[in-house]
Amino acid sequence: MSAREPEPLERFSALLSRADGEIDLARACLQIAEDVYPGLDVDGYLGEIERFAKRLRARLAPDAALEDRVIALNEFLFGDLGFCGNADNYYDPRNSYLNEVLDRRAGIPLTLSVLYMEFGWRIELPLAGVSFPGHFLVRLPMRGGTLVLDPFAGGVPQSGDELRERLRRVVAVADLPLDQFLEPASKRQILARLLRNLKGIYREKDNPERLLQVLNRMIIVAPEAAGERRDRGYVYQRLECWRPALQDLTEYLEREPDATDVHEVRASVMELSRRCARLN
Repeated sequence: MSAREPEPLERFSALLSRADGEIDLARACLQIAEDVYPGLDVDGYLGEIERFAKRLRARLAPDAALEDRVIALNEFLFGDLGFCGNADNYYDPRNSYLNEVLDRRAGIPLTLSVLYMEFGWRIELPLAGVSFPGHFLVRLPMRGGTLVLDPFAGGVPQSGDELRERLRRVVAVADLPLDQFLEPASKRQILARLLRNLKGIYREKDNPERLLQVLNRMIIVAPEAAGERRDRGYVYQRLECWRPALQDLTEYLEREPDATDVHEVRASVMELSRRCARLN
């Protein structure tokens, strides 16, 4: 008798159980897309990334300087392959699914940065993501400091003045130290930001079924985030899944007894308890 094939969430949970540095970021992003594209050929898309990277490596001398590798990466990814930022349809959910970004050669700052890093790592560029407010970026340590790049704009380096201006447009506090916003993002933080993007999109579209799928994965990525469990409880409640809703909201109250919304959540728990009692 053959072993049971793991469910998508089980595969995702197994991947996220690894140490952060051992998480395959592209695979995790593609697994998130499986919610919308059942049966997605994850390994096929990973193979496509590898084939592209092989073409890129063939252009570089073994001793190529970091600067030359960045130039080659930008020319290949944004010139030869034609990847670009999808500014016209920024909130199209397809921009957040890596398979669609590979197929359509267009994405948002976060997904383009994921591809930028995946290619960069394959040509020995020690890139890291930067969860900058309002716009995901990529950083590269150099001899003279840190180079900050914007894959949404074709990998263009960002000056300190440009970053401060970008920060001022998002954070309404003057003269904040720039360095605190340029720390490397962990892979879990990157995946959480991707899922938050999708959460916002599906909440705006009023699509609770898709929202539930996103929250299921968010709780795997960030199990400590009690607010995500509360939000999933409300989605379950809207979908009339009374028992899972009760479980999530009860756990939220246990974990956040001093939360500002405790009275509202407690009222929902009481209503859900009555509904569940009628089911018995």
